[in-house]
Amino acid sequence: MPREQAAQREGLEEQLGRLEGAPYGRYKGLVGTWRLPGDGGSGATLRLVRAQADPFAPPARAALHLPPDAAAFPAELWATPVRRRALASFLARRAAEAADGEKSLRIDAGGQEVLDRSSCTVGADGGVTLRFGLALPGKGRRIDARYAQRLMCRTVPRVAERALRHGALDAASVREFVETVEDSDALRAALPGLGLVAFVADGAVLPRGSGVDDRPASGPGVVPFLSPENMRVTVELPHAGTVTGMGLPEGVSLVVGGGFHGKSTLLRALETGVWDHVPGDGRERVVSRPETVKLRAEDGRRVERVDVHAFVDHLPDGSDTTDFSTDNASGSTSQAASLCEAVEAGARVLLIDEDTAATNLMIRDARMQALVAKDREPLTPFVDSVRSLHRDHGVSTVLVMGGSGDYLEVADRVLMMDAYRPSDVTARAREVASVPTGRHAEAESFPPAVHRVPEPSSLEAESRGRRRVRSRGEDTLTFGEHEVDLRSVEQITDSRQVTGIGLALELMVRRGHVDGERTLAEALDLLDRDLARGAEALLAVRDEDFAVPRRFETAAALNRLRGMRVHRQSPRPAGNGTGWGA
Repeated sequence: MPREQAAQREGLEEQLGRLEGAPYGRYKGLVGTWRLPGDGGSGATLRLVRAQADPFAPPARAALHLPPDAAAFPAELWATPVRRRALASFLARRAAEAADGEKSLRIDAGGQEVLDRSSCTVGADGGVTLRFGLALPGKGRRIDARYAQRLMCRTVPRVAERALRHGALDAASVREFVETVEDSDALRAALPGLGLVAFVADGAVLPRGSGVDDRPASGPGVVPFLSPENMRVTVELPHAGTVTGMGLPEGVSLVVGGGFHGKSTLLRALETGVWDHVPGDGRERVVSRPETVKLRAEDGRRVERVDVHAFVDHLPDGSDTTDFSTDNASGSTSQAASLCEAVEAGARVLLIDEDTAATNLMIRDARMQALVAKDREPLTPFVDSVRSLHRDHGVSTVLVMGGSGDYLEVADRVLMMDAYRPSDVTARAREVASVPTGRHAEAESFPPAVHRVPEPSSLEAESRGRRRVRSRGEDTLTFGEHEVDLRSVEQITDSRQVTGIGLALELMVRRGHVDGERTLAEALDLLDRDLARGAEALLAVRDEDFAVPRRFETAAALNRLRGMRVHRQSPRPAGNGTGWGA
């Protein structure tokens, strides 16, 4: 008889009782699946996926599973992938609340965003699986069986009873959570058909509590968003019904206004609009196109064979800017590379804030043009190619700009923020822009993307014979022998996404998506196909707490991996139309 079946028959509590005072390593004998004591025959199980090597090692991994009849959620709550993701997020949060005070249970509940997480998944049959860290108790290096019995045989079943069964939850709260996420997803899916890159609902609360508190700001000074009348769009959502708000059209949009009046706050809301948000967040109906990427300057980042000649025509040292590499990029070359990499990966909307951009890449005014001849200035400013980027390649741009009026000439729409209140000032901006400044354009068009082919041998997740893929907060990914600096990849909102990025990179190599022949965009298309199933594909790599990443953050990490090497590739479309070129 298989060991796991025998263990289920014998019972977990009895087996733990026999381990009192045994060497800590004996916990490894519990790896397998156990029926939960006192589950009333419902079939709920606890699986010990991985045991701790010793009391000071990372916690063990465990999975608590309730079959459909035990969880008993109505079918409409898990009928689609979007609803399953929403329901799983709700349950993870309730499980963390139910386990509050028990420090030995580590449940990844998440923050304001509703991400596809490994910590809780809902199956296509309505079954629920909660995955968590389990700090197995010990006295020194000996097993503390009584504490382990209380933890695994009473606390864990109590979490299941209070948080994972429909009958124990407030049905209205569950439904509100699921419907809020479904509305957000439907709103985002409607954007292309409306010719929009983003939507901000009337009444949305965009300011956050503080720089370290992502919950909505509150108090008499908070100004709810209200769309300018001529930009107001009406949409019908599955549950909320008729919703109005500002529709930001495709093309080149400029957000202007004085300092501290809400320009960057609006852009930050658009930046996080690629994710769904929890009810009460204030941004539940603030959505952006899924292919939206935030860009910034990033001194010191690595660049590997990127064609940046659209922005950098020549360099004093004679470097080929159509095939540019550096281990220490400047602000301007880093931003130029990031933009080209984002579009190579399939970005269709770019967000740029002048506060974090390289000024010399953004603009060169008439006086500087007169002082420094073009043949002595290698940089071509973005202002001269931003319209071509949309006209010729279908890539829209939203810019926050408070210091350069030259962008007024190229903007399709100009939005002014005044004390957090938006107004459309496009007509007035065109009047201002009609006054000649003497500046002349330094570029006529943006060139096609050049697609690169990563070398699989350069994406090694092992170091000295050990697999090393882990995150350090939201800023750093350890991948093999390298530390990947992700501080400037601003759409990473959760440290668990960093773990997910590492697993996604490992998956791309394992499954041969990166094979030395496919372009990066084509490899990302295959990754998207894998991740369409949610957390399942990455769980096959390793059972960890992670959030499923987007292709764009995965590509950003790959491009910053100092060991990564690529072949060059002629411009050509990539799979599923994500690439663009001749």
